This record gives sequence, C-alpha cells and structure tokens, in this order.
Amino acid sequence: MIAAWFTRARESFWFLPTVLGVVALVAAKSLVAVDRVLAEAGVTDVPMLDTLSAAGSRAVLTAISGSVLTVAATSFSITISVMATTSSVYGPRLVRNFMADRANQAVLAAFTGTFLYALVVLGDVQDDAAAPVPTLAVHVAIVLAVVNVAVLVFFIHHIAQSVQVTTHEQRVRRELEAAVDDVFPADPADHQVAAVPELDGGPQVRARSTGYVEHVDLAALVRRAGAGEGRVELVVGLGDHVIAGEPVARVRGDVDDLAEAVRTAVVLGPARTPHQDVAYAVQDLTEMAVRALSPGTNDPYTASSALDALGDGLVRVVSRSPAPRGRADAEGTVRLVVPWPTAEELVRSVVTALRTYGLGAPVALDALLRLLDRLEGAARRPGVRAALRDQVEVLRAAYLASEPLDADAAAVLDRLDALRGRLTTAPDPSTPAR
Repeated sequence: MIAAWFTRARESFWFLPTVLGVVALVAAKSLVAVDRVLAEAGVTDVPMLDTLSAAGSRAVLTAISGSVLTVAATSFSITISVMATTSSVYGPRLVRNFMADRANQAVLAAFTGTFLYALVVLGDVQDDAAAPVPTLAVHVAIVLAVVNVAVLVFFIHHIAQSVQVTTHEQRVRRELEAAVDDVFPADPADHQVAAVPELDGGPQVRARSTGYVEHVDLAALVRRAGAGEGRVELVVGLGDHVIAGEPVARVRGDVDDLAEAVRTAVVLGPARTPHQDVAYAVQDLTEMAVRALSPGTNDPYTASSALDALGDGLVRVVSRSPAPRGRADAEGTVRLVVPWPTAEELVRSVVTALRTYGLGAPVALDALLRLLDRLEGAARRPGVRAALRDQVEVLRAAYLASEPLDADAAAVLDRLDALRGRLTTAPDPSTPAR
C-alpha cells in the first residue's frame, strides 16, 4: 500500500513542490535566525555580502517573489497546453508521462520554493531602524533568483524536447523494458516458481471497491500467507478491471487474516500503470502506432518507430522463460500465485491492433513484418513459435482480403510465407537467438 502511494506521489505535480516548499520554509526561518545571531554577536558586515537597508531588502524580495510566481504560472500554462496537444495526437494515456516527468516537477518545485522562501524572508524584514536586516537570507534569495533564470531556460528547452514523438517513445520503451525485466526475469530468483498447482476451489476474497489493479505487494502477501501456513491465488492480474463484489483471490489457511491481507496488498485505482502491468506498457506503444495511422493524423512513420520501440521489450519476452507465476517463502513452499500475461497474449495484442488498422499503410506494415521477423529470431519455445505462426497466418489472410492490394503485395506475401516457413520448423538449439 505504501509503495503504491509513493508511486502515485512521484507521478504527481504536488509531491516534489511540497517537499521543496517545506525545505524552503525551513531554510528561510533558519537563515533569518542565523542573521539575528550574527547581529546579536555584533557582526554587522558579512564578508563578501553588501549591506542592505530594510527598504532595499523589501524591494528585492518583493520583486523576486512576484516575478517568480508570474513565471511559474506562465510556464505551467504552457505545460498544460502541451499536455492537451499531446493527448489529442499520441493518446490521452500518455499524459501520465508528463505528470511523471521529474524535470517538469523539479521546475515547478524550484519556482514555488523560491517564491515561498522570498515571501517568508520578506515577512521578517522589519521597518524598525534598530531591527537587524536579514542580509544573509536576502542574498540567498538573490542567488535563488539567478538559479531560477537558469531553470527557466532549461524548462523551455525541455518542454520543446518533450513534445517530440521520439521522446515519448523512448520513455514508454524504458517503462516497457523495466516491466518486462520485473515480470519476465532473465534469471528467476529461487523464490520465483514457474509451475504451480492451482487451488481447488477455496474461499474467495471479494473486492470492496471498483477500479483497475494498479499494484500488488507480492512480498507482503508471501509473508502473511507463510505466517499462517496458507496460500493466496490471485484470480485477477495487473491491469484487470474489478467491480466491487467481484472475486479477487482464492485463499487457503486463515481466511479472515489472508482476506484482509489481499485487500490491503491489491491496490485498486482509477487507471492502469506500467510499473507491474507489462501488458499496459505494450498497449501504450501499440496505441501510439494505431493513433498515428488514423486518418486525422496519417503518420505511418511514427507508427513504424513505435513498433521498432516495441521490439526490444517483446524480444525479451519471447526469448525468456514464461513469467514465474508462483512466489515461495524461505522454505521453498509456494505461498502466492499471480496470473501474469503470457508472451503469446502480448504478441497477439500487438498484431491484432496493427492487422486491424495498419494493412493499408505500407510503412507500418513493413515495420510490423520487421518486428515479427525479430520475434521469430528470438523465440525458442515451441508454444511461442506456434503462436507467432498463427498470427502470421491470420495476418496473411487479412492482407489477402484487403482491397485493393497494392503493387508491393507480392513482396509482402513472400515475406509472410518465408516467415511462416521458418516458424513451422523448430529452431536449431545450437543456433543463438538473433
């Protein structure tokens, strides 16, 4: 639960500005206190710092606080405009990437933190001529203002970069790779078990709320099940939509304790996230390709690059062992079963979407065939190769049924036939995956 909350906080615009805002308030009060201690000690001239009057300090702090807040408001009105444009072109689900962009969060935190710092120091500048002027604190505000100019220049550069499609693709590709490495590990740990017997019936745990499965605290469920010599088998996977009252898991052991543990560890939210949901990370890039092929956008080259970005993650999926469904405790007893997606399901989701929308775009079709060729070279498991062959056959039938066929139809069919032929024969075990 804490991990899910922290993940949501990191992907929000309020978390980092709040943290830096608190730091700014503490720093302002601390430096004002240091100024007072120096004044009481008789230190009136701080080395390398100009002596400021109360009126001059007020003018400087007022200018800094007012200008920084104005710049922050203008900058993030630009951000909202960019988010709206991006969501309409690349898909509304990619707005989350803007929210999770640490650079955007840091820029907002820098502006708001400087504003709060200047405002607090301004409140400690007194009109009484006998009262000490917080010289050190005011000069720090000036330094922060200079830093904010650099932050503004960086923000303009960053926001111009962030609207480029390649930036979105690379960010989603990294999320896909991280999710694949988590769900389909290259070297499964001792506590990750591939083949597990399923529970026969057993008490069901039902959801108390409605939402998508955003996060599952796997370690917590293993600990709770192991403590009571029980077992938990989730009947919903990451990204599944659950309605209140629907079953979430089957349990064996201390039913009441494990039911509460399941409801705490299985976090439901309003939207899917790619952190444990590898199918959603695949869907993000697939959606980018599909939207690029829409008549309103008509950008097959973006679809092609999105499919290329999908390649690295899917090649890892098909070249590795199936996702370990079981999680065992220290004694090796399976305590948790999770229904992860299979390589076959992930490949089918991509080919189905592109088969529906991309047959009329030669550039996108070429990228899809290139992706399938890479998957064939990496796949070694017979089940995965059979699933790839099925998708190639369905794609070939759909292409033949499309009207009218273009001038490159013969070349496309030759590539599909060659790919189907390679998938029909088992790969040579001595040949390394391509």
